[in-house]
Amino acid sequence: MYDAALFMNDRTIWTRLEAVLRIAYFAVVVSLAITFSGPLPAIAAGNASSGAASTAAGMPSNEGKVLSTLDAPGYTYMELANTEKRFWIAAPTTRVKAGDRVRFEQSLVMKNFNSKTLNRTFDQIIFVNSATVIN
Repeated sequence: MYDAALFMNDRTIWTRLEAVLRIAYFAVVVSLAITFSGPLPAIAAGNASSGAASTAAGMPSNEGKVLSTLDAPGYTYMELANTEKRFWIAAPTTRVKAGDRVRFEQSLVMKNFNSKTLNRTFDQIIFVNSATVIN
């Protein structure tokens, strides 16, 4: 016959396992949300420029006004101004010019990135999945 005590123990184990899995899932979701929620607050705080701030006031953190561009095979490097920040992004090749307003999706922030193609080191740069001109 069937042992009722064994059934209760199996049920308790599954209930506990389900609770642990839910907690682990929640932790992963929260970690990803924190990682990808705000692309710029921590990286560009020290790069303030009063001239850029006045031209790009009120923009969301994933947008900026293009100050300059550099082209390399497969990438367009853009110096952007956003509210009180100046920063660089690298996007897949994009047709953009100084003065354009760009929105981007952050992918990876790198510090002290050396571009051998451009023979230049960026103190900090954001590699983005996409950049769209939104003029």
